[in-house]
Amino acid sequence: MSSSLWRSVSIISTKAMLNSDRGLIAVHGAERGGSKGTDLRAGAWIPRGKAPGTRRGSSPKELGLLIRGDQRAEQCRTDTNTSGEIRERESSIACKSRIKRENIVVYDVSATIDQCPTIIEENSPIVLRYKTPYFKASARVVMPPVPRNETWVVGWIQACTQMEFYNTYGDIGMSSWELPELREGQVKAISDSDGVSYPWYGNTTETVTLAGPTSKPSRFTVSMNDNFYPSVTWAVPVSDSNAPLLTRIKRDQSFTTWLVALNASSKEKILLQTIRWRMRVDIAVDPSRPLGARASLAGRPQQDQPRVLTHMEPIPPNALGRPNANDAQALMWRPKRGVPLVVIPPK
Repeated sequence: MSSSLWRSVSIISTKAMLNSDRGLIAVHGAERGGSKGTDLRAGAWIPRGKAPGTRRGSSPKELGLLIRGDQRAEQCRTDTNTSGEIRERESSIACKSRIKRENIVVYDVSATIDQCPTIIEENSPIVLRYKTPYFKASARVVMPPVPRNETWVVGWIQACTQMEFYNTYGDIGMSSWELPELREGQVKAISDSDGVSYPWYGNTTETVTLAGPTSKPSRFTVSMNDNFYPSVTWAVPVSDSNAPLLTRIKRDQSFTTWLVALNASSKEKILLQTIRWRMRVDIAVDPSRPLGARASLAGRPQQDQPRVLTHMEPIPPNALGRPNANDAQALMWRPKRGVPLVVIPPK
């Protein structure tokens, strides 16, 4: 060994001993399994826990000094097997990364309305009932490992954004279910929660709860469905008479449905998908005909299909809490002549 080379080795060894007191790490020899072109020379310095990605011939200074030995290096690592495939070692203990939108995978998103007509039921002398086709939404989700002391809920949130619901009684007047705050423009949406599981539409198939720590990605499906199945009186709702006078039912209602990941503690929301859909009903009634033959569909037999948006729409505050649409609505009687009357007030 020449004297100049011996001096270089001695200098590197001396630096290693000096830096060991500062908690720095020296790597001697080539890294096994490193990426193509990696050449770690004796005495090269790299940060603890960092995968080397250096160029051949990099100097110790280019390879970088440091990570102090007293710093904890908790991170997800990847290994490359002989076929070049990447396997993730996921651990919520070793990997403390914050859950972000780019780490959540959503696929197989489906939003449909059954292609069948609204069913009319004339079984009761008191009320007509109708049952619309179902709106259905589902999605598959892959959530990253959840850190310790965190709980995330993934599911569907729905809000009513527009409602017209009129039941006409000839020339006498009409009854209408109304959402006063929505009708007057005070709010942009009203929660359509089940009234218990706010802000969620429901708490069975509609949501999945993940309590950390979890060591692997979680794969699951969340789904929901919705339809109308109301009753409308044959007689004027503010009259003592039971005479059938109902002549028309018209309903036009719009909804926005969001797929959301929610941190149960911090209330941080990550929007994953937005869907818009609409349900319309138009029923003509001839009250002079016998029960069972009075009503028929007047509008189109099938509904427009929902739209899965390519962008995320923000959730209005009123879509997340009380009251829900059922509690916020009021039944009004609006006569052709006279003053409107509140038949059933909001709860």
